[in-house]
Amino acid sequence: MDFTYDDRTEELRSQVAAFMDEFVYPAEAVMAEWLEANPDSWSEPPIVHELQREARTRGLWNLFLAAHPEGAGLTNLQYAPLAELMGRSAIGAAAFNCAAPDTGNMEVLAEWGTEEQKDRWLKPLLDAQIRSAFCMTEPDVASSDATNISTRITADGDEYVINGRTESPSVNKATPSPSPRARRSIARCSASTGRY
Repeated sequence: MDFTYDDRTEELRSQVAAFMDEFVYPAEAVMAEWLEANPDSWSEPPIVHELQREARTRGLWNLFLAAHPEGAGLTNLQYAPLAELMGRSAIGAAAFNCAAPDTGNMEVLAEWGTEEQKDRWLKPLLDAQIRSAFCMTEPDVASSDATNISTRITADGDEYVINGRTESPSVNKATPSPSPRARRSIARCSASTGRY
């Protein structure tokens, strides 16, 4: 397979590398100072928002998102070298709105979300107005392997009931299936209310 970068990838690599040199790497010290002064904060440091405004102005925004009007339309082969550059700094991916778990959650919502879900969750994620999470930690199992998840989600009329002990229920065993890897579902919940 030919991994030679095409012209668009080379152009974006140059732009991302320049942005990293000019803005992201110098911002690391500002970020470190802010984190030291605010060790218990759950807020995103203001420097991240400043970087995001600048990246968006330069058209370096949502580069990971392939098939969506808000994305760059890149293939994995085109995006991979950009992600490599962003990954050289702890705040690199966030500066371009390309940080996990938001990227995966945006891709899921863009592909399979209802219009209501896209308005409520996808649009603010694409604009970096909110953050998302993906949690599957349970106290009594090695939940890094989703086949071990013991939390259950069952239909109850028009609602779903999640039963189990978990930090934040998102991956749950939903239905019986011959394959243990086909038994998973994902539930979206508001952190403030616990309801969708």
